Amino acid sequence: MMNRAINQGAQAGRNQPVMSDEELNNLFNQPAAQNRNAGPQVADRAMTYDDVMMKTGVLFAILLAGAVVGWLVPILALPAALIALVLGLVNAFKKEPSKALIIGYAAFEGVFLGGISGIFESMYPGIVVQAVLATLSVFGVMLALFKFKGVRYGSKMMKFMMIAVGGYAVFSIINFFFAMFTGSGGARNIEIFGMPLGIVIGIVATVLAAMTLIMDFQMIEEGVKHKIPEKYSWMCAFSLMVTLVWLYIEILRLISYFRD
Repeated sequence: MMNRAINQGAQAGRNQPVMSDEELNNLFNQPAAQNRNAGPQVADRAMTYDDVMMKTGVLFAILLAGAVVGWLVPILALPAALIALVLGLVNAFKKEPSKALIIGYAAFEGVFLGGISGIFESMYPGIVVQAVLATLSVFGVMLALFKFKGVRYGSKMMKFMMIAVGGYAVFSIINFFFAMFTGSGGARNIEIFGMPLGIVIGIVATVLAAMTLIMDFQMIEEGVKHKIPEKYSWMCAFSLMVTLVWLYIEILRLISYFRD
């Protein structure tokens, strides 16, 4: 049950709104938003960094509240993961961001994370603190690289990342159904020269999730630069939260392999 729930929850995290170059251009080429006081024809004001940070904070507060529920009642982890998966897919493919659906995703994903974290903590005392600190450290490093080193992705790198994330998502779906029908842990439990394949997969997934953070930062930067409407700050906050959730899950699972 734990492996199935992890796979479903991680899959929900991976199905984030990674947009193509054409979609990004269409979004950024929209008429710049203006102040609401300009008149009834103005739909929204322009998005700012403060908007994204505020909404990201709200989503993580909801996520943590749900995590408390999941920690206390871990049996809710699996149904919460299924609901979060559906909401994640809907949000990822919606052209217009939906505040209600994004908040709903944060709540149910929080329940899943709390339940899974509680199960892991009972098996490996202290692992949750290690995973949280590692996730925050990776986030800080990637943010520093983006802000101070000027790390940016070009169109070719963007395409590579989308292919890589999509490929990993397909693998996760196949592995989930394989594990469900065989009752095993799937490909992650296969050992090569005495080492679980899950370690290699976990390292690759962690690196991929960390690199996806640059895409999120770049999307936010471009959105503010091109003065897209403020409502898209919900989409940016959602994308950032999804990536961090994915990163945390992969790090949590990876640490468990080494603890074993």
